[in-house]
Amino acid sequence: MTTTISRTLASARWEALGTSVVLLVDDPGALARARAIVERELRAIDRACSRFRPDSDLQRVNAGAGRFVGVDPLLIEAIEVALRAAVLTDGDVDPTVGNALILAGYDRDWTLLEGPKPGQGFAAVAPPPAITARVTPGWRAIELDRERSAIRVPTGVRLDLGATAKAWVADRAAAAVHGATGAGSLISLGGDIATAGAAPEEGWRIYVTDDHRRVPGEQGQTISIRAGGIATSSTTARRWRHEGRTQHHIIDPATGAPVAPSWRTVSVAAETCLDANIASTAALIRADAAPAWLGQLRLPARLVSNNGAVCLVGDWPAEEGESR
Repeated sequence: MTTTISRTLASARWEALGTSVVLLVDDPGALARARAIVERELRAIDRACSRFRPDSDLQRVNAGAGRFVGVDPLLIEAIEVALRAAVLTDGDVDPTVGNALILAGYDRDWTLLEGPKPGQGFAAVAPPPAITARVTPGWRAIELDRERSAIRVPTGVRLDLGATAKAWVADRAAAAVHGATGAGSLISLGGDIATAGAAPEEGWRIYVTDDHRRVPGEQGQTISIRAGGIATSSTTARRWRHEGRTQHHIIDPATGAPVAPSWRTVSVAAETCLDANIASTAALIRADAAPAWLGQLRLPARLVSNNGAVCLVGDWPAEEGESR
């Protein structure tokens, strides 16, 4: 993600939630306060929603499966967000895939996982192994008691909010910065981008590519937005080796295994970063049906196939030589 604009922006970059954080504000005098606000939001979401902190509310809910567990209201909100994603995608984005992620080897922060071997390309993810299926409760079986601020998941179910929590907190943080300082703000969490307030004169210029850690000049595209958010979901950025197979973190709830790559990257623009992320994640699962689905939703999108071919949907801008 890069910016090249006519107004002076102040920026800060650091690491949190196992990913990179980029903060931009159009008032340099507001930067220190803005960073403190973002850090507060990130700490709160980590305490509530982390699958890797044994003291998080999410882990207490998972450990107490089968009974109601009292939690901070923030986790109630986060799970409501995840359930909305499940409804909007007919269950393609499902917060009850925690056990599937563990079976795929994603049982600790991904930076601690063994990476793919050199030379393994975008299509190197092995097809899911043959498994014996059994019916397990899905997202509809989650019970929320808002009055008591308590949650119950069925025995045997483990929640993971990785598909929604990061984008949601990006929206929350950008709005909180703008509300407290009045500054136009942009927050990028691992390439999932939220904005709030007035945009720079030329808009927020964003570099979209397979991996947010890459720099302009590699395969990707620079676009400009004035409001809303952009999210990129990928089967290439977070990959690891487990039991001799290359795995990634996009789980198809229908199989309980990492989705077989059809698109290596899907980027979507929407009114919020959260909605963009819900759509980009579901698009990877919907595979060949994704462009038509995104078109029906009128969401601008850029999909990149395993061979590098680009498919544009809606009002996403085309570069020279690209077609729709």
